[in-house]
Amino acid sequence: MKHILTILFAFMVLGASASPADQLLERIDRGASKKFKVEIVPTGKGKEAQADFFELSQRGNKIGIRANTWVNAAVGINWYLKYYCGIHLTWNQMQAKLPATLPRIAKTERHETPLTLRYDFNYCTFSYSMAFWDWERWEREIDWMALHGVNLPLAIVGEECVWRNMLLKLGYSEEEIGRFIAGPAFLAWWEMNNLEGWGGPLPRSWYARQEKLQRQILRRMKEYGMHPVLPGYCGMMPHDARERLGLNVTDGGLWNGYQRPANLLPTDPRFNEIATLYYEELTKLYGKADYYSMDPFHESNDDSNIDYAEAGRQLMRAMKAVNPKAVWVIQGWTENPRPQMVDPMQAGDLLVLDLFSECRPMFGAPSIWQRKEGYKQHGWLFCMLENFGANVGLHGRMDQLLGNYRLATSEYGKNLKGIGFTMEGSETNPIMYELMSELPWRHEPMAKDAWVSGYVKARYGVDDPIIHKAWQLLASTIYNCPPGNNQQGPHESIFCGRPSLNNFQASSWSKMKNYYDPSVTRKAALLMNSVADKYRGNNNFEYDLVDITRQALADQARVRYHYAIAAYKAFMPVQFKSEAEKFLHMLLMQDKLLATRSEFRLGHWTEAARNCGTTAAEKDQYEWNARVQITTWGNRTCADEGGLRDYAHKEWQGLLKDFYYVRWKTYFDALYAQMKAQMGPQPDLLGGGKNATKTAAELFQMALPQDVKIDWYAIEEPWTLRHNTYSAAPEGNAVDVAREVCEKIMN
Repeated sequence: MKHILTILFAFMVLGASASPADQLLERIDRGASKKFKVEIVPTGKGKEAQADFFELSQRGNKIGIRANTWVNAAVGINWYLKYYCGIHLTWNQMQAKLPATLPRIAKTERHETPLTLRYDFNYCTFSYSMAFWDWERWEREIDWMALHGVNLPLAIVGEECVWRNMLLKLGYSEEEIGRFIAGPAFLAWWEMNNLEGWGGPLPRSWYARQEKLQRQILRRMKEYGMHPVLPGYCGMMPHDARERLGLNVTDGGLWNGYQRPANLLPTDPRFNEIATLYYEELTKLYGKADYYSMDPFHESNDDSNIDYAEAGRQLMRAMKAVNPKAVWVIQGWTENPRPQMVDPMQAGDLLVLDLFSECRPMFGAPSIWQRKEGYKQHGWLFCMLENFGANVGLHGRMDQLLGNYRLATSEYGKNLKGIGFTMEGSETNPIMYELMSELPWRHEPMAKDAWVSGYVKARYGVDDPIIHKAWQLLASTIYNCPPGNNQQGPHESIFCGRPSLNNFQASSWSKMKNYYDPSVTRKAALLMNSVADKYRGNNNFEYDLVDITRQALADQARVRYHYAIAAYKAFMPVQFKSEAEKFLHMLLMQDKLLATRSEFRLGHWTEAARNCGTTAAEKDQYEWNARVQITTWGNRTCADEGGLRDYAHKEWQGLLKDFYYVRWKTYFDALYAQMKAQMGPQPDLLGGGKNATKTAAELFQMALPQDVKIDWYAIEEPWTLRHNTYSAAPEGNAVDVAREVCEKIMN
C-alpha cells in the first residue's frame, strides 16, 4: 500500500507527462526527481552512433544525468546512487531514502559501450520466479532492469492467451485446450515444447488476468525505450494434431514422463496457415515486435525426418512476414542452434544467446560445449546463467566470468552485440548481477578485489574493514567456482535433498562438486555477526547477514550429517541418535533464521499464488501449483523416475520445518529402528533386541550398512495437497536470530 501511495503522489506532483527517469526517481524516493536533471541527447553520427553512453555531472544544485536513451539514463542514476551515495538498489531493496543534500560530482564522469543490446530472462524465470507476480511486483522488476541497463527483455507473460485464441479458431474446445496448456507454475516448459497440460486446466479468469498484465508490462517497457522480445512461432502443436487436424507432425515423445507437444513439419502444406494465424493472434493482443524468441526442437535429439534448414527458412519467413526488420532470438544451449538450421541464414537476422557463457561458453572459448567456429556470421550475446531452478544459495564464478568476458570482447568478439542475464531463477546473489551489469560500461581490466570493495561500500553505505574481510573471503571461495566444475548453480543445501546414506546433490542434474572449504562460510558468517549490532536496520546488511549465516549453517549441517552417517556405519546407535538430533536441530534453527526475512519465507510464494485466484477453487489450484513445483515438481513418475523432484528446492522458512524436516526425521528414525532391530539383548543401550537366535553369518550380513527403503513420494505428495497458511510477514529480528545461530551452533 505504501508503494502504491508513493506512485500516486508522484503522479500528482509530476503529472502524467513526467519522463520515465523522473517517475523512476519518484518510485525510489518521493521528491527525488527534483534533485536530478536528466537529459536525453542524440549519440551523434558514424561510429559514435553505434555506442550507448551515460554521463554524470554537477548541474548547479542538481545532479546532471545525460544519456542517449532512458535506460542508459537509469544506469547513470544507479551508478550515481551506488558510487556517490552508498545506496544499492536491488531485489531486496528497490526504495531508499536519499540524502537531503546529494553528494556533489567534482568532475564529469562518462561511460560508454558498443554493447548496445542487454538481454534479460530465461523462459524458466517466468515460472520459477515470476509465475504469480502482479503488476506491482512487475513494476519493480522493470525498474530493476532499467537501473541495470536491460533494453532487450524477454516478454512472454500471457502467451497462453494467444494459444487459446489460436486453438479455438482451429476448432479445439475449451476442454481440449485445458488439457494442452499447462498450469501457472509450469507454463515455461509448455512454452519450450517440453510438456502438455501439467498443472492445468487454466481458469478463464487467468487468461483475462495475464492478458491485462502483459499489456501493462509492455507499455512500461516501451516507455523506457526497451525492445520487448515476444514469443514467436516455432512449430509447436498439440500432440494429437495429426489425428485432430490432419497435420504432418513429428511425435514429441515423452519428457521426464510427460507427453511432449508435437512439431509441425515445415513441409506441411498448412504450415504457413498455422504460423500466420499464430502471429495474427499475437499481434492483436500485444502488437508487433522487433525481436521474436523461438527455440525449435529444444532439448531433443536430431530427427532424420526433419529438414532443419527448411524448418529454419519457414520459421524465419513467417516471422519476417509480420515485421521484415524483426530479428530471431534463439538460445545457445546444448544442440541449439543447430548449424544445419542457421548456417544458411543471413547475418543480422539471428541473435544467439550464449546462455551459460560464464561456465560452458559455445561462442568459441574453451569449454565442454565449445564451438570452434562460434556462431559464424550471426550476432550473439554473452550471457550469465548463474542460477538453476531458483535454488537458494551463495554462488558465483567471478574469475571465470571476468576471464570469459575478456575473451568474448577480444579474440571472439567480432559479432558480439551485448550481454544477457539468463538465470532460471532471480532474486538471489545480487553481487553477481551487479558485476555482470557493469562489465559493458567498464573498459579498464576489472580488478576483482577492488571491485568487490567498491560493491560492499555501495551496498551498505559504510566502509567497515570487518565486512570487507568477510566479502573478500567469500569472493575468493564460494563466489569463485573454478573452471572444470560444471555444476548448475549453488552448492545445494543438505537439508533439501531426499535423505540417503550418501546424500550429496539435492537435485538430479546439479553436477555438484566440492570446491570450497565449509569453514570459510562459517568464518564469513562469524565476521558479519561480529559487527551486526552496528548495522541494525540497514536493510541490505540484514538481508546479507541472514543469507550468509544461512549458507554457513547449511554447510555445517552437511558436516554434521556425515558425523551421523559415520556413527550409523560404525554401528554406534547412541552416537548416531545424538548426531541425528543435532542435525535436526540445525534444520529447525535454519527455519527460525529464515523466518526473519520475507524473501526467505515460503509465504511470499504461496500468498502470491493464492492472490491470483478469484474463487476458492482457483486459489487452491494455484497454491497446489506453487507447492508442487518446489517439491516433487510433478507426479510420481516424474518425481521418482523422471529426475525432476527437488529440482526447484528452496531453503525457505515453512518448507524447511514442514517438508524437509519431516523427510529427515522419518529417515533418521528408520535408521535408528533398523539398528535397534539388529541389536541383541542390550537393555542398557536400546532396550533389548530380536536377533539373539540369528546365526553368525546372518548377523554379519545384517550388520552391513544398508539403506532403508522409504516411499518418499507418499510422504511428499500429501504436503502438496494441503492449504495450511504460510505468511510472508517476517518474524523475529534478523540480527538477534543470526547471533543465536552463531552462538549455539557455529562457535
